[in-house]
Amino acid sequence: MRVRVEGESMLPVLRPGDRLVVRRGAAVRPGHLVVARLPGEPDRMIVKRVAWRDGDGWWLESENQRASGRKDSWDFGALPPSLLVGRVVLRYWPLRRGVLPR
Repeated sequence: MRVRVEGESMLPVLRPGDRLVVRRGAAVRPGHLVVARLPGEPDRMIVKRVAWRDGDGWWLESENQRASGRKDSWDFGALPPSLLVGRVVLRYWPLRRGVLPR
């Protein structure tokens, strides 16, 4: 699936307007970027970094904790695996920004 980044919560790694390829159902581990459904707002998706496994869920964090309107596990706690949509595998736009750093 393909998604477009909105907002500044993942700066400097991802910027508003970046376009990503996401592998649905891919295995994740700490350090991966993922797309997940926002708890309480299942139609809204977020892009976050997996920080650690916390019991039966994943702790997801923003790169930019000072971003206006950012939401991550500091707000909603560990996310159950059922809300993970997939793992980000590629930034394909803009071309000049290149591949995602590990």
